[in-house]
Order: sequence, then C-alpha cells, then structure tokens
Amino acid sequence: MNTRKITLAEAAGELRPPPTPAGTGVISTWDLSVGVDGPGTRLVVFTCGCPLRCLYCQNPETWRVRDGRRVTVDQVMAEVHKYRRFIEVAGGGVTISGGEPLLQPRFTGELLRRCRDLGLHTALDTSGSLGDRASDALLADTDLVLLDIKSADPEAYRDLTGGDLGPTLRFARRLSDLGTTTWIRFVLVPGLTDAPEQVDALARFVSELGNVEHVDVLPFHRMATEKYQRLALTFPLADVKPPTPELLARVHAQFAAHEVPSI
Repeated sequence: MNTRKITLAEAAGELRPPPTPAGTGVISTWDLSVGVDGPGTRLVVFTCGCPLRCLYCQNPETWRVRDGRRVTVDQVMAEVHKYRRFIEVAGGGVTISGGEPLLQPRFTGELLRRCRDLGLHTALDTSGSLGDRASDALLADTDLVLLDIKSADPEAYRDLTGGDLGPTLRFARRLSDLGTTTWIRFVLVPGLTDAPEQVDALARFVSELGNVEHVDVLPFHRMATEKYQRLALTFPLADVKPPTPELLARVHAQFAAHEVPSI
C-alpha cells in the first residue's frame, strides 16, 4: 500500500476552511463514550478540521474539513435528544471533540449553548491552539474543558505537533482567570514526551493554575494504526512501544511532587 504524509502546509490550510452557513458544521461522526471524554456516559461529537499534525494523533480521519459531512445543529441536537434521558441517568453529558472544535467556533458554540439549555453537562475537548477563537459566551456555556497540552517545552511542542505552544498556554491561563473547570490531558510517549525536565515544566505550569481538577496522563498506544492504513497514511509512531508501568509511576510522582493530582 502506498502511504503518504499530510504536510504542515496542508494542516495550515485548515485554519482557513470554506465558510459554513449559520447553524451548520462539518463533523466526522458522533459516538457514545464512558469515562474518557468527561464525567459519566457522554455523546461525543467529532468535528472535522485541525491545524495541528500530532505525531501520535488517533483521529486522522478528522484532520481535514473536506473529508467530513455537513450537518445542521438541529440534526446533532436530534441525536442528543435520543440519548438525553440515558445520559442524564448516567451522570454524563455532551462533549464536542475533533479534530479541533474551535476551528468551527460558531457551530461549536451553538451546540454547547443548546445542550446547556437542556440542562446537560457540556465539555469542550481542545488543543487550545485556537483558544483565541473561543468567545466568552462559548466558554460560559462550557462546564468542562479537556485541554490537551502536548508538551510544556516550545521546541518539543513544535516537533510533536508542527504548531506553536504559546496559544495553548495563553488559553490555559484564560481558563484559569475565568474559573472554568479544566482537566489537562497529557499523552505520555516514550522518547517524545517523557523527558523528566519536560514533565516537570508541565507540572510547574499546571500548579500555577487555579482551575485544574487533575491531569489525565494518557499512555500512548498504537490502536489507530489500522485507521492510518485505511487512509493510506503513514503512522509516524508505528514502532514506538507504550510506556512501561515504571515510566508511568515516575511521571505521576513528578506531578505529585508539584501537588498536581494526576490519574
């Protein structure tokens, strides 16, 4: 099978997606999840389009807007209504993920508002790279932000994602100032994100924020390998092994040393 990489130029092009009519957006799919996309059982909407190209990305099918399907907010809300009672009983809610949901801020904001109006818990899963596009109104309708901080070192962040770290850290501080409940997500990749000094830098940064409930230390895995094959893409980390229990324990201990809860 011939495989190819998506270039950073193509990724940058996602910052300027074709305009979408009001009340519509482009998604890959929606799905139910338990415990990994916010509290309880949740309906997760995966938007399309992302300006980053993380080496460990598990959702390459969401990279480009043109690969998704256009839907209306009403169509998504019809799906929410199907599961509303089940979600409420299970103590869950609705999470807008991606891709990068803030690439489509009007669509994302309208979904969050409509779900909040129903009394459902809302969560936004974002890299923070487009945090400046999140209006105060959008964040006011967000109960929880799942903020992916890939690395606290600017050079390592660029090597890992092709993007700049600055906007993510700026967004994290803004969330702290607003008092928005946040979970930090950190993917632990042996040889890429596990350097002790980088973990300490992230732990120090998080310890300065007043709104973070905990850090999710997510062990790297290769379960997306078949996705890459189906899309004729090269998975850059196909030969990287998951972190050992010893490495995971060391990283959790580093967060604990800075009085940052991690799970």
